[in-house]
Amino acid sequence: MIVLAVLIFVHEFGHFLLARACGIRVDAFALGFGPKLISWKRGETLYSLNLIPFGGYVKIFGENPDGDSISGPDSKRSFVNKPRWKQAIVLVAGITFNFLFACLLYIIVFAHGVTATPDGFEKYSDRFSNPRIMITEIRSGSPAEKAGIKIGDVISSIIMERDAASSTPISPIAMSSVSASTTKTIDGIQAFINDSKGKPVTFGLRSGDLMRYVKVSPISGIVDDRYAVGITMSDVVDMRLPFFTSIYEGIHYTGFMIKETAVGLYYFFGSLFQGTAKLSEVAGPVGIAGIVGNAASLGFTYLLMITALISINLGVINLAPFPALDGGRVLFVAIEGLIRRRISPTFLNIVNTVGFVLLMILMVLVTYQDIVKLFK
Repeated sequence: MIVLAVLIFVHEFGHFLLARACGIRVDAFALGFGPKLISWKRGETLYSLNLIPFGGYVKIFGENPDGDSISGPDSKRSFVNKPRWKQAIVLVAGITFNFLFACLLYIIVFAHGVTATPDGFEKYSDRFSNPRIMITEIRSGSPAEKAGIKIGDVISSIIMERDAASSTPISPIAMSSVSASTTKTIDGIQAFINDSKGKPVTFGLRSGDLMRYVKVSPISGIVDDRYAVGITMSDVVDMRLPFFTSIYEGIHYTGFMIKETAVGLYYFFGSLFQGTAKLSEVAGPVGIAGIVGNAASLGFTYLLMITALISINLGVINLAPFPALDGGRVLFVAIEGLIRRRISPTFLNIVNTVGFVLLMILMVLVTYQDIVKLFK
């Protein structure tokens, strides 16, 4: 909830700052929805912390036009009466702040040091250290999940029992171990697991300074007809870049992630309108809390990386030209600029209200899926 609150604050603070800079009155700045827990007024703005933490808002005078904001005594400071270019920059300010915040986090991560895959960073190979094979995904319901293998575990060794059918406990001496050269490659580990033909294999796993051994029985059918335990592995290294190089890579990586996120959301919303979307693949506030929790358990840099990714997602989603989102409001401002007249305030308010209701319905459905996943 702290991470979500920070990201919402960053987004709404962008709207707040640009509205004030453009001479627009800001009536309220709130984190959360529902009843107020704490509130105070400074100048003409009411600040509050509300009960339901999954959201926040800035109440900008005239953003939802009415008679007072259009022709009232303070209408000169109304959003709706400002030049359209000012309206547009106020609307995109929240999105811009989300992207800038993500970029800042990536810069910090690269400068501080990060666990990364070598792919894409080959030119910094002289700054690689501690190469290893890390478990980056675990299939739900797989033997690996049931055995207690965790995302982030590093594979140090893998051994196979000579007689898995024996009822007599087998001592470590009576085990055959895969050669050191084989365990250095992901292909080698996969081949070794397949060669087990279902006999239990024991993983030597390192998590931080803790070393443990986990026995797993591979099964076929997870990956075609091969024997597998249900894990995805990646070659990773530790990488730390000079400060100015970190700035360059932080900007570049932010742009890359914005593009990838936009493509993913484009296909998701397309499938949503076609009725083929899988809500189980989308995370709401509850699911995000679990993702952030997993990242935090792996380390501070992982927490920063996932926070940056969520910030980018928040920005890209708000870019969508859908009513009630920033992108939808920008679309209406652009249409007004093209037709050179104001769209009916009543029509705008109705469309944005309908859009908001639809978004809330989607949020409820996604949150329901998150809760179902918890119980499963």
